[in-house]
Amino acid sequence: MAEPAEIAGRVAPPRRRLSVVRVFLGIVLVVALSTGGYLGVQWWGSAQAAEAYNPWFAGYVDVTATPTYDFEASTAQAGNDVVLSFIVAATDDACTPTWGTHYTLDEASDELDLDRRLARVKQLGGQVVVSFGGLLNTELGTSCTDKAALVTAYADVLDRYEVTTIDLDLEGDNLTDTAAATRRAAAIAELQTDRRAAGDDLAVWLTLPVATSGLTEDGTTMVSAMLDGGVDLAGVNLMTMNYGSSRDADETMAEASVRAVTAAHRQIGTLYSRAGTELTAATVWGKIGITPMAGQNDVPGEVFGLDDATALNAFAREQKIGRMSVWSLNRDITCGSNYADVTRVSDSCSGIDQGDTKFVDLLGEGFTGRPVEAAATVTTDEAKQIESVVDNPATSPYPIWAEESSYLEGTKVVWHRNVYQTKWWSRGDLPDNPVLNEWETPWVLIGPVLPGETPIPKPTLPAGTYPDWDGTAIYEKGDQILFDGVPYESKWWNQGESPDAAAGNPDGSPWTALSDAEVKKLLDALPE
Repeated sequence: MAEPAEIAGRVAPPRRRLSVVRVFLGIVLVVALSTGGYLGVQWWGSAQAAEAYNPWFAGYVDVTATPTYDFEASTAQAGNDVVLSFIVAATDDACTPTWGTHYTLDEASDELDLDRRLARVKQLGGQVVVSFGGLLNTELGTSCTDKAALVTAYADVLDRYEVTTIDLDLEGDNLTDTAAATRRAAAIAELQTDRRAAGDDLAVWLTLPVATSGLTEDGTTMVSAMLDGGVDLAGVNLMTMNYGSSRDADETMAEASVRAVTAAHRQIGTLYSRAGTELTAATVWGKIGITPMAGQNDVPGEVFGLDDATALNAFAREQKIGRMSVWSLNRDITCGSNYADVTRVSDSCSGIDQGDTKFVDLLGEGFTGRPVEAAATVTTDEAKQIESVVDNPATSPYPIWAEESSYLEGTKVVWHRNVYQTKWWSRGDLPDNPVLNEWETPWVLIGPVLPGETPIPKPTLPAGTYPDWDGTAIYEKGDQILFDGVPYESKWWNQGESPDAAAGNPDGSPWTALSDAEVKKLLDALPE
């Protein structure tokens, strides 16, 4: 995540239109077509997932940035809860937690009045999450090689600030260090187990960078390390910002973010599956967080505007995302007239004209849960719920997938109450086979089977448009006929081959049904 450009005289590297909501939601189907399907499970998820869903919003606050942001004085409902960043290792002691290397916990109390300000947050009904790591400094798990000392360092922060939710923001060397990942997971797992045994909650979020194709390889490796190490992750918070070359030139930041989040949803479900825990699609959505960067991003030309915030919030609420944040509350304001170059990222303003509108209000709309209440959620395997899903042809818009059937490019099927479409010829490829990358599967997850759906009939043409199929007739390549009103075209010479077999064996049948688009064109051309 971005960090302050200037802190108490210390210079650091610069940290880092869509219209109405209904129009934006129309792109979600298109976005789905660009990403591969992962676990195709029932669209409504399990009753447990629905009951546990408790989405919350908390904006990041850069504790050591100047000018100081008065997070304790927020009057906005969405601004009551905050994610304080960043706890990192001291430069002279690898196992000592500090705020940005500049203040120990005691020094932050004395010089920043941090303890008193946090007490005020709680007086006003706010809640606090603490974030470890960030882009510029060394996360404790990276530097502290003594596991017992590392557990103590994490515990000191939790106890000092009485938090039940922590955020591990892993970027740069903190993300790529595999030895540190194993060590960090072991320490966090021990801490979480001990706290839960004592009746205390500890929710652990991983905050990771994404491209529009989803999590990076380092990101998926980090998630696996935490799961394999025994950590019960509350979820993965995606930094939907700074896409660079992965973002299409004509894509808005909200559209790019939807692509990134949709791809990450597949990856996270797959990673849980590989770790031995099967989750419904609904549960995985609840384990996703989204954190855009307000206004001007670090990448030139990438601006996350107010319309993007409205659209991304609509998508998040539609999918029942578990958490929403923003980087950062420090920046959620229009730059003053003395700030000459708004394209240069500022730590204290967004770089765009917000008027009186706040990103915190747009992004936080509808996120009524609280971090403390959500921290009580424990992940449980949902394999039985997934296995119990039975696809009924009478309530499915398309044929049920069959292992022995072959499917041409563009064919739609139903599997585990979800609709999939082929990207290329497929036979025997399970539509919900867990894969990390969309190119590993021929199937695209389009979306769930909706309540009340029935089989979509093939469009028909009026009698006489083409000759009816005759089992005794000889047909040459390109001949067109009607079979129960559905138009078919012959792929090669044949006789006595019924078009009825084309759906179940598209490769072996000499007949192929005309596409819906072709039939519509023919219908439009018919005289009134």
